[in-house]
Amino acid sequence: MHDTQEAAGTACGCSGNPVFDGMDQRYKTILWTVIGLNGGMFLIELLAGKLAGSQALQADALDFLGDSLTYGMSLAVIGMSLKVRATAAMVKGISLLLMGLWVFSATLYQIMFLDVPKAEVMGVIGLMALATNLGSVLLLRRYKDGDANVRSVWLCSRNDAIGNVAVMGASLMVFVTDSAWPDILVAIAMAGLFLRSAQLILVQSRQEYRQSHA
Repeated sequence: MHDTQEAAGTACGCSGNPVFDGMDQRYKTILWTVIGLNGGMFLIELLAGKLAGSQALQADALDFLGDSLTYGMSLAVIGMSLKVRATAAMVKGISLLLMGLWVFSATLYQIMFLDVPKAEVMGVIGLMALATNLGSVLLLRRYKDGDANVRSVWLCSRNDAIGNVAVMGASLMVFVTDSAWPDILVAIAMAGLFLRSAQLILVQSRQEYRQSHA
């Protein structure tokens, strides 16, 4: 509830300060940096997830891909009208929604097999991914309260960092229990995180889209 209120307050500029819309060269440079980091980790984590048989790693890899596309779209619409930026944020919100549904569906399918993933691969790759995302979060933190387009970038990076911690926790539990269930449960939790973020982005972008017609 707090996050939704915060998003709404940011969207309408209720704080009394102008809402940051991304028109800053330093911000654009940071976006290019995190695009490269996320694109690289998508490839690494997708391959590792397949080799390790980890649903959580594959879900996190998909999140990296979604982030790269999100950041690219954010760069493309910086400086455009509020209507265009709000529409772009809506597209990103819908993509997060679809990602969440896909991860949830794929994880339910995986339950039928319950092959135990390789915990050591999950742990190492999870640590690499966490380091990548913590760097992105630190770079983007000062811009977390911008418009829907800017805020969506922050939410994606935050989700990744949370997901990486969860993957590392799952790898430890897989190692201790010799069971696939920790991996499955983390993948389901990540799907829920995607859906929650999609809701926040869609609510704020809808408000800003309405403002563009006011």
